[in-house]
Amino acid sequence: MSDPGTSTPPAEPPADRYGTRAPRRRSGRGRTVAVVAGLAAAVAVVAWFSFDQSRDQPVSFDAVGFEVQGPERTDITFQVHMPPGTTAVCTVDALAPSYAQVGTLDVPVGPADESTSTYTVQIHTSEEATTAVVADCATTS
Repeated sequence: MSDPGTSTPPAEPPADRYGTRAPRRRSGRGRTVAVVAGLAAAVAVVAWFSFDQSRDQPVSFDAVGFEVQGPERTDITFQVHMPPGTTAVCTVDALAPSYAQVGTLDVPVGPADESTSTYTVQIHTSEEATTAVVADCATTS
C-alpha cells in the first residue's frame, strides 16, 4: 500500500513498446492556403455549372395547384417563368398513389408579354390520380 501523503508519477508504457511518435509538422499556413484554394475552386465550379444551366434552360416552372375531377380527369395550374417572347413546351403528369403515371400532356406555352405566365390544363387519366406535377419545361426553337 502506498502512503496517502506521497504522490506517485503516472505510469507510462515502455518507450519502445508502441514505436516512436513522428514529430508534428507546424505548417498551418500551407494547410490554410490549400483549404482556401480548394474552396475557391469549388465556388468556381458551382458558378460555372449554374451559369451554363441557366443559359441552356432559361425556363423555370412552379406547380400552383391541382384538382382531381374524377377517375378520368385531373386539372393542374402552373406558372412558367421565361424571357418575354420565348416559347416552350411543358410536360405535365398525373400520378397515381404509387407514383405511376396515369396521364400526361405536352402543353405549348408562350410567347407572352410578361416573364411569368399562368396556365390551367386538363389531363385525361386512365385511372384516378392523386396528384399532378410539372415534369419539365423546355424552350422550342
